[in-house]
Amino acid sequence: MRKTFIGPHLRRLRQEAGETQVSMAKRLGISAAYVNLLENNQRSVSVAILLRLFEQYGVDWHDISEDGAGARLADLRGALQDPLFDDTRPDLHELRAAQTHAPTFMEAFLHLHRAYLSASDQLLALAAQPGEVGPVFSASPEGAVHNFFRRQRNHFPTLEQAADEVWDGAPPAPDDMYSALKARLRDRHGIQVKVVRVHDLPRALRHYEQGRAQVLLSEALDHPNRVFQLVHVLGLIECRDKIEGLLQVSGIDDIQGRARCLVELANYFAAAVLMPYDAFLREARSSKYDFDHLATRFGISFEQACHRATTMQREGAQGVPFFFLRLDKAGNVTKRFNATDFHLAEYGGACPKLDVHMTFRLPGRIVPQLVEMPDASQYFVFARTVDRPTFERYGQDNRLAVAMGCTIQHAPEIGYAEGIALQGAAATPIGINCRICPRAGCDQRAYQASVLKTPVDERRRGATRYDT
Repeated sequence: MRKTFIGPHLRRLRQEAGETQVSMAKRLGISAAYVNLLENNQRSVSVAILLRLFEQYGVDWHDISEDGAGARLADLRGALQDPLFDDTRPDLHELRAAQTHAPTFMEAFLHLHRAYLSASDQLLALAAQPGEVGPVFSASPEGAVHNFFRRQRNHFPTLEQAADEVWDGAPPAPDDMYSALKARLRDRHGIQVKVVRVHDLPRALRHYEQGRAQVLLSEALDHPNRVFQLVHVLGLIECRDKIEGLLQVSGIDDIQGRARCLVELANYFAAAVLMPYDAFLREARSSKYDFDHLATRFGISFEQACHRATTMQREGAQGVPFFFLRLDKAGNVTKRFNATDFHLAEYGGACPKLDVHMTFRLPGRIVPQLVEMPDASQYFVFARTVDRPTFERYGQDNRLAVAMGCTIQHAPEIGYAEGIALQGAAATPIGINCRICPRAGCDQRAYQASVLKTPVDERRRGATRYDT
């Protein structure tokens, strides 16, 4: 069994209760010396003591154990890749020490760094649009949701359990799912489902009219997405309490952020219903993560299969830890999920050297690539375009591109990496995005990064006008 250390959490709990180590020791039935060892992380905590903490203080052991340590350490390493820390970057041993002995300080540092990124982005926006003044230090709704999902390792056991209970372990076949969902909404909740013409639901794909007890689906939706929208609505109805409970612990306070988080949690539930955890992981492994095969097998879309793969992080039954990135044709990042150490672009576009941009020239084809970040970490990435619903002839070619990536160590588990020399192969050097990329000589640089201080040499013209 993995050792669990709770030193700083235990100390904070004792101080909040106004107790000494001696008085806490009496309540827990242990010695004061042992409490001191626990608080200084010189002993790991046993299950028996965790249970006593629950009995005496009403504290859930999940709240004080280090189950999210890996994700938080990854977040810390990602933040410290900012070139701002080039001269003072601590090594991994120091970061692990901070994780163990000063978790509250570490969380405060991460919060400060996220505020710095948010403020930098909004100040740039203000400079471009003078007169539009807004809150400088609030995180974007999408950024707040991403941070919450990342803290949970993009995995929510309560939603997985709720999804398993929908069909009592016997889900309908993919071909029967649509009719089964319509029947469930009608018979259990008195809700009718109607497919309506595009002009009857302008610029929308689904509308749940609670007062009229009906769900309107646009005829622009294909079959997999009609099914997904119905499960989403089912989650809003039958899983509302669990979703609200997760919102309460999300740390997201603003209305926009909570609304975005509610939608993403309902989407998570829907994916878990359509792609049950064990069955999906088993099929993913046997097919070497062939996402076209997975889409066919579960009756869902390529993008939905990719998204679901990022959630396979159950303790003891983990899949390949992926990051997921979706971009539009302008390079804007429109969705991101992460179960790796890879630091995804939050503001602006992704790195132009990522071949995900190339997929728009090769629609429907998988484009594989080895990439290397400025810290020398390497990843295997594959990308493909996905189609979006078309409302009218004026809105054709609504393609987006999705990219999936993992550390190079996991690449042999993925069929798309077959035929690529993974050991010793030249990897494409990339960065998070141009705003903070330290690669001064990049021939794809879009603008001068604030971290690059060397002035341009007027006597020399490099590959770009920013090349010093």
